[in-house]
Amino acid sequence: MLLLILGVALWWAAHLFKRLAPEARAKMGDKGKGVVALALLVSVILMIFGYRMADGAFFYGRTPATVGINNLLMLAALYFTSPGPKKGALFYKMRHPMLTGFLLWAIAHLLVNGDTPSFVLFGGLGIWALVEMSTINRSEPQWTPPPKGEIKKDLVFAGASVVLLFVIGAIHTWLGYPTFG
Repeated sequence: MLLLILGVALWWAAHLFKRLAPEARAKMGDKGKGVVALALLVSVILMIFGYRMADGAFFYGRTPATVGINNLLMLAALYFTSPGPKKGALFYKMRHPMLTGFLLWAIAHLLVNGDTPSFVLFGGLGIWALVEMSTINRSEPQWTPPPKGEIKKDLVFAGASVVLLFVIGAIHTWLGYPTFG
């Protein structure tokens, strides 16, 4: 569990570093991008190994209903993390589509994983997405949405999201985490 907690904490720190310590980040220059990228890579590795090794209380499990809701939320999450919202016509005024998609991803996974390690991982990352949105809004209150795109772009990215959902589902199933049943 310690590796998992350290991974989530490092994820938070790496992402919030620029906003919470802008002078320190600016002093690092372009090297700072590499340092942050390395910290994120290490955080993901810690989270993967920590989650797989962690043990904790079990509160609830998957049901057909939660699996269905999970899959619909994952479809929305994939769309919001694509370029679709910024290049399309439906959600172009949304300020944080990628972070919203990340939050939906976390919620979807909490619906079907009711154990302590999942609460730490998905709950911790979902709360991070909310904090990140709030921090960005406070540090950059002025924001102009991109120009409205074409509905065709929304449809293309929605279609790509469906394909990606099935690919990710197949990979999850191959790893022993069935997604569609």
